[in-house]
Amino acid sequence: MKSLILAVLMVTTGLGVFAQKIDKAKDLLKAKKLTEAKTEIENFLAVEKNKNNSEGWYIRAKVYNAIAVDSTLKSSAPNSREVAFESLKKYMELESTVKEKEKKQMLLSMDNRLPFVELYQGYSKDGASYYNANNYNDALVQFKNTLSIFEYMSSNGWTNNIVLDTTTTLYAGISAEKANKLDDAAIYYGKIAENKATGEGFIEIYKWLSDHYKQKGDIATAQKYVDLGKGVYPTDAFWSGFEVDMLREKGTKEQLFAKYDEITTKYPDNHLFMFNYAVELYTTGYNTEMSKRPANSKELIEKAIVVANKAIALKPDYPNAQMLMGQIIYNQAADIATENKAIRPPQGGKLKPEELKKKEDLRNQVSKKYDEAIPYFEKVDALLGEQGKLKMEEKGYLKDSYDLLITIYETKGNKDKAAAYTEKFNTVDKKH
Repeated sequence: MKSLILAVLMVTTGLGVFAQKIDKAKDLLKAKKLTEAKTEIENFLAVEKNKNNSEGWYIRAKVYNAIAVDSTLKSSAPNSREVAFESLKKYMELESTVKEKEKKQMLLSMDNRLPFVELYQGYSKDGASYYNANNYNDALVQFKNTLSIFEYMSSNGWTNNIVLDTTTTLYAGISAEKANKLDDAAIYYGKIAENKATGEGFIEIYKWLSDHYKQKGDIATAQKYVDLGKGVYPTDAFWSGFEVDMLREKGTKEQLFAKYDEITTKYPDNHLFMFNYAVELYTTGYNTEMSKRPANSKELIEKAIVVANKAIALKPDYPNAQMLMGQIIYNQAADIATENKAIRPPQGGKLKPEELKKKEDLRNQVSKKYDEAIPYFEKVDALLGEQGKLKMEEKGYLKDSYDLLITIYETKGNKDKAAAYTEKFNTVDKKH
């Protein structure tokens, strides 16, 4: 009987020592003697029998959380938040074996999960500080850590059914992009897009992702983000234009033209879509060497004229479309002139009367085509010629219009007009 009592006393004494060490660490933490508290709790958990004590790991997390925000101590333990997080996860693991539901995670519940909140807020604050200092690499690290805490809390159902920390994810993506870690940026932006998030400026995320994967040659993923973007921002014309660009690079001409038919029907008032479609049709159907033109060249060029005229009707002051129409008609004149040159007398002979008549008819057709082309080139002059500084593309259009007008008027024998446009041509670079 005495032996039994002695054994009970020994066990009780042991428990008293056990509790005393936990209490000492808690008292030191409460007194903000963090170095001593850290030593106390580490020594406690170093004892084999204490390694599965959940309260010990919980106190350890609180001690390291406190060190992380102490200006005099945090530099001595730069990974204090990581230690705190690992300690909390260990606490959660040990508490998962508690059978009584009301006793499970009691310490954490009593603190309203404050240790996790403090970790989240600490990482987020550091991330913002690094970001504002343009230190995007370290900002990215801290935002990643912030998201790790959020994801852990979300997995335990502590975020009110919010599954994405949109703001932190956005800043993680921006930090990665600014640090030139584009694949990392795509991961974070991708999470936002896949959750179909919207907000001011968020459309640019979908556009960025579409272009990022297009540049990588991953057309399927690029299309995925185009589709997501269209789903949440259906009225933006970017998606159609982007799909056209992808088909131009990776698709067939038939697919490209089908897409243009689709988007010009969807956006009948968009002069740029009309103009670009006309360019695609014409460059596909026309080649200076007739033998290299496709079998349906005539149909393509005729359709290009129809679509280009629609672009001009929508925006008459768009010089690109005016230049395109003038060029198409001028090239038609060139084709007729080529046909005329091919009619030659046999060696030592003369042309037949019908051949002479044919050549005269062709010359008249060339002149008529020139007359059709002139107003378009003159319109380019009217739109750009009196402006000041021009963009490189605009300057090119202006010089080309003058060059072709010079050729036309020289061919027609109008020396005064040819000279006037020669003067304009020679002063383009100086004037614009």
